[in-house]
Amino acid sequence: MAEQSIRIERLEEMTDVFGSFDGNIRTIEDEFGVNIISREGELKVSGDAEGVAFAVKTIQALLSLAARGETPTPQTVTYVISLVREGHESEVSQVAGDVLCVTAKGKPIKAKTVGQKRYIDAILKNTITLGVGPAGTGKTYLAVAAAVAAFREKQVSRIILTRPAIEAGEKLGFLPGDLQSKVDPYLRPLYDGLFEMFGTEGYARNLERGNIEVAPLAYMRGRTLDDSFIILDEAQNTSREQMKMFLTRIGFGSKVVITGDITQIDLPRDKTSGLKDAMRILEGIDDIAICTLTAKDVVRHALVQKIITAYEKFEKNLPQAQTKRQPVRRSGR
Repeated sequence: MAEQSIRIERLEEMTDVFGSFDGNIRTIEDEFGVNIISREGELKVSGDAEGVAFAVKTIQALLSLAARGETPTPQTVTYVISLVREGHESEVSQVAGDVLCVTAKGKPIKAKTVGQKRYIDAILKNTITLGVGPAGTGKTYLAVAAAVAAFREKQVSRIILTRPAIEAGEKLGFLPGDLQSKVDPYLRPLYDGLFEMFGTEGYARNLERGNIEVAPLAYMRGRTLDDSFIILDEAQNTSREQMKMFLTRIGFGSKVVITGDITQIDLPRDKTSGLKDAMRILEGIDDIAICTLTAKDVVRHALVQKIITAYEKFEKNLPQAQTKRQPVRRSGR
């Protein structure tokens, strides 16, 4: 049985680390099989030597976040535990980064994982950034936040958001209404982000002035987009030709973020994804960054991360499990 003590300088930080109804501490106890007791400004951690060492590193990392003004959530605790198990607890400090943007309701938007921090840094530094990763990693949300921040600081004069209107099992033609009504459902995630950043009135006002444009990718053909922050979402569903067309629309003073998930391609099997092509073709070019986010960067419900990991394992083993079916020959009579 091993035991270590952690001295707590500020009671507020200990309260933040413990979480609501001591939920964060219980998570650490369950994860590492240890017992944690608070006594006279100290935390005493007891259990087997390895579990105690991991738990102490986790608590110290969470205390460092609390000291920087971050309130550890259950999701934060789970993420820090994963970093500690991999020996990367020193990277926790990167999570407490600068505020990227503030929503209409005053909520600060900042990176919640190391991967997200690298993604934000790449967007701020480069003219073109490709953000590739599974659902829930904040690819689109952070790109919209960066666009709104650049617009508010007058670095760009308008925000353009676009997606390819690719059908995923359903046909656009069966939807009621005109073309705009048909494509609106495909653009809804982009609207949601803008509503949160600008507020409903702010969004409507900027849309009316032409400062915001949300449109299908097909509407980009033949245009030159100067002084704009342009986001191409769901880029895995672009064809090679569409991606080339989009990349050649970029004008002076513009910044581009291209997001997508190469595990969720809805193109016909004989079509090559423009995003996968671009990742190969553009690699190594100055002022273009390619950021890959993983299941560890998922910031939605904890189950989303588990679902993505389960599918990754399944799809990795799928080629081995599949066998080619031989055609059955029937003899004629």
